[in-house]
Amino acid sequence: MTQRLKNYATLAPESIQAMYALEASFASSAIEPHIKELVKLRASQINGCAYCIHMHATDLRKAGESEMRLYMLDAWRESSLYSDRERAALGWTEALTRIAETHAPDADYATLGAMFSEEEQVQLTLMIGAINAWNRLAIGFRAAHPVGRARAAA
Repeated sequence: MTQRLKNYATLAPESIQAMYALEASFASSAIEPHIKELVKLRASQINGCAYCIHMHATDLRKAGESEMRLYMLDAWRESSLYSDRERAALGWTEALTRIAETHAPDADYATLGAMFSEEEQVQLTLMIGAINAWNRLAIGFRAAHPVGRARAAA
């Protein structure tokens, strides 16, 4: 894979800064930090964004997330490792990330509404939109994720 633009952030600094400001606004959200990261990782898995998968899996590990929950995230519907609140967030993430296919089903929205306040629903929806935008930047410009020394030398 060859990177298309290595420094795309410097080519549209005002727009990228607006994205960073949006990300910063999520810090004050009542949504638990690990749910925010699970959402980012799951959307990135769906989109096939290696750069973002690497970033968010690394962040979750640093925050103490178990390896098994990371491995099972792609099959969260069939796993008992996730709470009802996490399931609601992951379902909404999948519905919005695959919006052309799902059209945000009422069942997913009802599950979301049972677990998240209206304010949290808006914040979560913005988070999902933001990670999808970041995925499109990274995939579109072929951003390269870091590789370990042993792998890079191979």
